[in-house]
Amino acid sequence: EVQLVESGGGLVQAGGSLRLSCAASGFTFDNYAIGWFRQAPGKAREAVSCISSRLGRTYYADSVKGRFTISSDSAKNTWSLQVNSLKPEDTAVYYCAAALRYSYCSAYGFSSRDYDYWGQGTQVTVSS
Repeated sequence: EVQLVESGGGLVQAGGSLRLSCAASGFTFDNYAIGWFRQAPGKAREAVSCISSRLGRTYYADSVKGRFTISSDSAKNTWSLQVNSLKPEDTAVYYCAAALRYSYCSAYGFSSRDYDYWGQGTQVTVSS
């Protein structure tokens, strides 16, 4: 059974940083693409960043480029999203998700419809 568990969210002041983690079990590390999504109240889900370890590829939405960094640790089967220079508009529930095809993280973006397994989410709140 595939399971994803996020952690690391919290309350932080604008300009601060957090490190979000996604611990995975039940699948082979390199066979999947991992994506981070976020959803703020009353807003549509946003694809933030993804990584395909097999392809050595990452992608960042324009809204987070230069501030967020996605990484993976195959030994621990975990993925992380380092979020720096946080802004109040980054406030949202952040979800990690796994896609069965490692190609579902392209240089042009990725879509939630291609992601099959989801974590429960972790809340990030940025105060001004």
